Amino acid sequence: MIVLDGVSKTYRSLLGRRVQAVQEVSLGIAAGEVVGIAGPNGAGKSTLISLLLGFVAPTAGRVRIGGLPPRDFVERHGIAYVPELMALPPSWTVQDALRRLATLSGVRADRLRGEVDRVIDALAIGEHRDKRIKALSKGNYQRLGIAQALLLDSPVVIFDEPTHGLDPVWTLKFRDLVRALRRADRAIVIASHNLDELERLADRVVIVDQGRVQRVVTVRASDASERTPYRVRVATGAAAMCAHLAGATIAANGDVDVPAVDLATLNAGLAAAIADGALVASLAPRESQLERAFHSAVTVAP
Repeated sequence: MIVLDGVSKTYRSLLGRRVQAVQEVSLGIAAGEVVGIAGPNGAGKSTLISLLLGFVAPTAGRVRIGGLPPRDFVERHGIAYVPELMALPPSWTVQDALRRLATLSGVRADRLRGEVDRVIDALAIGEHRDKRIKALSKGNYQRLGIAQALLLDSPVVIFDEPTHGLDPVWTLKFRDLVRALRRADRAIVIASHNLDELERLADRVVIVDQGRVQRVVTVRASDASERTPYRVRVATGAAAMCAHLAGATIAANGDVDVPAVDLATLNAGLAAAIADGALVASLAPRESQLERAFHSAVTVAP
């Protein structure tokens, strides 16, 4: 559905300096996919989103959505978009803002009230519908931003830092919202610094740095042969855990840090420690698959 073919974008400053924001990016996103975009600040994520929305044109290469240039696609089908920072007149009320944005999105007049009520209910902002935007908390303003994107039933949905400002409850609910938006004829793109959220929501995550795609990670369950470091929280039996897992150490808080092992070795060690009286409260990788890929792909500034 979305194709970037050798796309580059160069900006020129007021002083004439050339800034290469995106370099030779080739990427395909199929209908039915949720694809994440991750990278450090200045990596090119915002420029990629601007290219997808048709806000800027590539300096080289080609962007197509449903076979069309982005602006043509937007004019025919629209793109549901949640910006990182939404700017709306502070004197508007929540309800007024959604009505105006629904009109701009092409919602028919006879459906306007029903669609506005639907998204207000979906984001649970009914108690704020008559509040002015300037009176909203950061989290409620973000929920308004998500609500306005749901007004448009588009085959493409783009989220830019969608959980920024949301509390833990609404961060969890956002996951449910994305799952509900999934369908076979829709592509969803989520740009985020939150690797944990991307690993939970995305099918693939595109890691960008210095304007280039450094790696595309297919999010999946760990392979049985993959060696991963773990942290084990124990109620009792930390010493037994260390005795049966070579190289394991007890952390300052009493947890057990296990060096990179495959699943067979991990399970054998856990079973032996439990047989010796250890009680395991929780087990988790010390670093997720996506975090490992991100750290190995991204250049860390000194």
